[in-house]
Amino acid sequence: MPRPSSCCAGGTREKELHAEWTKLRTSQGAGWLLLALVALTVAASAAAVATVSCPPEGCGHDAPRLSLAGVQLGQAVVAVMAVLMISGEYGTGMIRTTLTAMPRRTTVLAAKAAILIGLTLAAGSVAVLGCVLTGRLILPGNGFVPAHGQALLSLADGPTLRAACGSVLYLALVALLSLGVATAVRDSATAIGVVFGLLYAFSVLPFMVADPDWQTLLWRISPMNAGLAVQVTTNVSGLPLSPWAGLGVPAAWAGVALLGGGLLLRRRDA
Repeated sequence: MPRPSSCCAGGTREKELHAEWTKLRTSQGAGWLLLALVALTVAASAAAVATVSCPPEGCGHDAPRLSLAGVQLGQAVVAVMAVLMISGEYGTGMIRTTLTAMPRRTTVLAAKAAILIGLTLAAGSVAVLGCVLTGRLILPGNGFVPAHGQALLSLADGPTLRAACGSVLYLALVALLSLGVATAVRDSATAIGVVFGLLYAFSVLPFMVADPDWQTLLWRISPMNAGLAVQVTTNVSGLPLSPWAGLGVPAAWAGVALLGGGLLLRRRDA
């Protein structure tokens, strides 16, 4: 039997992308979740920067990282949105219709991932820019001024730009990790619990063991601890992993989750 031509394959991919975009666009909760991602991330960052001060003799705060603290809350919204993107279909039974209309299951998952990445990068960029702007507006009033050894926040500064861009990429990786987990377990509550456990519970494990070697190992494999190292702009040499290498940890987790979820999606009945 002849193989489909590349143009037909391309048309199939466009059909699946359009179908996934239509489903997400017409979903009642997707828009609210994107707004919540921006609002909660900026609000949490505003609360974080409002509670610290820098005295005239100087302080050791990492201002860019402090301004991006809201990403730790925003990632929860990203995880919920990603999980519901596929587990919601399992809950309603719509997944059967989806896989009947588009039987190329891995392509369906790839289409969901592509739409999810695009939305997360867009909303995440707005949220992160809002965090940086919030820090630039609030921190000078709390003593974070050049006279106290703290430069004003600016994306023209290389480390600050890296922290901001890395934070957006981190949110996209959390989305992919969540999508992979949800594809594997299929149940919304279970998937959200697993993802939150990996992000939040796993992040405190290094502080619960006394052995320094185990502390370092657990920190290095924690998707949240290692991934958010990309926000660090001071004392970078003291990190167990460099900022960009740390971002590779949630990327590896996301890759494994998507691979496992994709294999299970192909082998199991809808």
